[in-house]
Amino acid sequence: MNIKETTSDFIKQSKRVLKVARKPDREEFFDFAKVTALGIAIIGVIGFIIVLIGQLLGL
Repeated sequence: MNIKETTSDFIKQSKRVLKVARKPDREEFFDFAKVTALGIAIIGVIGFIIVLIGQLLGL
């Protein structure tokens, strides 16, 4: 494929995605925000535990 065909194919695929995409409603947005916040909190707790164990072991 040359660059013109590749660009044309990319534009067609992008248009298709934009037709299907929609803005989330309020409830869906807050559900997504809750899940994201929970994930960040879990990663933070795991990091805290790792640092705490490291300090207890004197590393």
